[in-house]
Amino acid sequence: MPILTEQVAQRARYQIPEGCALVIFGASGDLTRRKLLPALYALAHDGLLPDRFAVIGFARKEKSAEAFREEMRQAVEKFSRLNPLNAEVWDRLARGLYYVPASFEDPDGYERLRALLTDVDRQHGTDGNRLYYLATPPAAYVDVVSRLGTAGLVGNIWDSSHETDPSPEACGYCRIIVEKPFGHDLSTAHALNTEIHRVFRERQVYRIDHYLGKETVQNILTFRFGNSIFEPLWNRRYVDHVQLMVAEDQGVEGRGGYYDSAGAMRDMIQNHMLQLLSLVAMEPPATFEADAVRDEKVKVLRAIREIPTERIEDTTVRAQYISGQLHGKKIAAYADESGVAAETAIETFVALRLEIDNWRWAGVPFYLRTGKAFPRRVTEVTIQYRQPPLLLFQHTDHVDHDARDTIQPNCLTLRIQPNEGISLRVGLKPPGPQISLVPARLGFSYREAFGIDPAEAYERLLLDCMLGDSTLFIRRDEVESAWALVTPILEAWAAADRTGLAYYPAGSWGPKEADRFIEADGRKWVNP
Repeated sequence: MPILTEQVAQRARYQIPEGCALVIFGASGDLTRRKLLPALYALAHDGLLPDRFAVIGFARKEKSAEAFREEMRQAVEKFSRLNPLNAEVWDRLARGLYYVPASFEDPDGYERLRALLTDVDRQHGTDGNRLYYLATPPAAYVDVVSRLGTAGLVGNIWDSSHETDPSPEACGYCRIIVEKPFGHDLSTAHALNTEIHRVFRERQVYRIDHYLGKETVQNILTFRFGNSIFEPLWNRRYVDHVQLMVAEDQGVEGRGGYYDSAGAMRDMIQNHMLQLLSLVAMEPPATFEADAVRDEKVKVLRAIREIPTERIEDTTVRAQYISGQLHGKKIAAYADESGVAAETAIETFVALRLEIDNWRWAGVPFYLRTGKAFPRRVTEVTIQYRQPPLLLFQHTDHVDHDARDTIQPNCLTLRIQPNEGISLRVGLKPPGPQISLVPARLGFSYREAFGIDPAEAYERLLLDCMLGDSTLFIRRDEVESAWALVTPILEAWAAADRTGLAYYPAGSWGPKEADRFIEADGRKWVNP
């Protein structure tokens, strides 16, 4: 049976959205160049963008629309997964690219934007449908949202107590996409959500986490709920523990100023990793619709056992990388990076043990681990199953080298990146007369199975937003539930300052304290 081409496969899964105009605030930044325009080009290439479509860049830098188009062409040529550039596809997309030079606080800029949107509606038939993308620094979010409301650019503003949207909407649909971070802690996240809701209804707000656009992340749900062989084993009766790892194989790479105000807990745990955890641990939703899925995710986050202040040291490890060798190059210590404060206590590594107090997962620990300057870049979810109740093969040469009396347990690994795929470790008898047991992996690779690399996350998420499907976007209560979990930990670390901060050399898998942390539970980390 021939493998479907990507375009045919994409068309089989998606409808084509209505015509719309996408306004990117912060369009001169790296996110637009590296991710957003390459994603839009890929959607156009695969026939998934509407014919009636336009993009308006809004940023401080003075430039013409022609200069903006040329910059975006160069960006697509450099960063798109589809190379070489298809001139016909690009020209069709470029005809709808415009630019408004203005600061985010400038009322005149929003008036020029209004006039241009009116012109775009007339020229491109976008019917008043609006997507606003906040690709700005987080400090600008409230300014942009407030100015959009004041300028009347949201169009369908109504009292937030209304239960239903007006129908038909006054000027087509209007949605806003908000990039992370969604606040700095629980109080700032709550304040940001409140400000956004002064102008937009919750159903208009699409908080984007690009991890949720990755094919393997979405496959967590289809793998669990679409295969009867695994879902019955997805609980405390069969699972010993779950590990989630996000490893980055570089340091802060010149982003010391940003990172020193964030750290690994805010940068990775609060958003990406808790989202992964909620997908792994959630109950089956009643339907595969946005609110049904997100309701179950919120239930998981609210069921995570709160960590008392006096137990934070027992359930977390934080560390910072020091100088070391990575990919054959010497890496400077985090504390020596430009923009990093003297005597910084910000963590570049976190290990965390969480417990979910519900019927499915009671007693099953979830270990979260993330760090910078690791030997490899990899994101994985590993579900380790319990040992068989009777070790029939304990006297053969099947044993774990680090635990001479145990069989290597069955492990299900979901590789999010790179080389997306799924593998299952099982024990098999090798050829020969001796009864023995050796570990073997049964695997699935997207590239090998489908003959293509998965689409970039932003392609799926931008398309879903145009279609009005918020399943893979984060709801307000999800954001605030995640912050409610991690804020007490962050406050305890801030009070302790450098006390309790561990260190690990760049190019290693983290500090020895993290190894002792999990070994105290009779377990060990799964490294690629």
